[in-house]
Amino acid sequence: MQKSVPSIVVLISGRGSNLSAILAHSQTFGDYRVSAVLSNRPDAAGLDFAQMHGIPTAVVDHKQFSDRDAFDAALAAQIDTFDADLVVLAGFMRILTPGFVSHFEGRLVNIHPSLLPAFPGLNTHQQALDAGVRLHGATVHLVTAQLDHGPILDQAIVQVQPNDTATSLADRLLKLEHRMYPRAIAAFANGRIRVENGIVVGSLEAPLIFEMEKS
Repeated sequence: MQKSVPSIVVLISGRGSNLSAILAHSQTFGDYRVSAVLSNRPDAAGLDFAQMHGIPTAVVDHKQFSDRDAFDAALAAQIDTFDADLVVLAGFMRILTPGFVSHFEGRLVNIHPSLLPAFPGLNTHQQALDAGVRLHGATVHLVTAQLDHGPILDQAIVQVQPNDTATSLADRLLKLEHRMYPRAIAAFANGRIRVENGIVVGSLEAPLIFEMEKS
């Protein structure tokens, strides 16, 4: 029997920049499918993008709930209706409760704009500039209850230039994120990389994505 293609649900809060790259990879290579796009914001531009491509969407508006636990419970229930193999955070601007993370343990993936464990939290590009690092980057990781923490699936690297601002650094890094995130999702969803005892094993069968690398 032919193995079915892994399915993913993508969570967004805004325009869905990484969503576009994730969908393009799926359409080109077919090694996973986007079964739904969900948002906590009814006005998220990424919802329109998904609908234009025939992908089911749903909104669970966090403003309609009294606390984070109630919102996360409703969000988890909505995600479960799509029976996805992976839940992918793509600019989803909510801190998830331990209960939500536990519910999707081992199949909840995020991208963070720094070379974790350096610079967790917000304003990572300015954090990097303030620290004077020579290299900056982004990390795809499994989500744990600890913020911006968990087994690292893939990383991409940019060189920090003397004239960089937080904006210029973010813009250059985003181009690499669009290459890295889909390939990491595909590798993890299809078992080419996996987590054993908290450590990622296996191979991406691709070189590290570095700013100087030519497409």
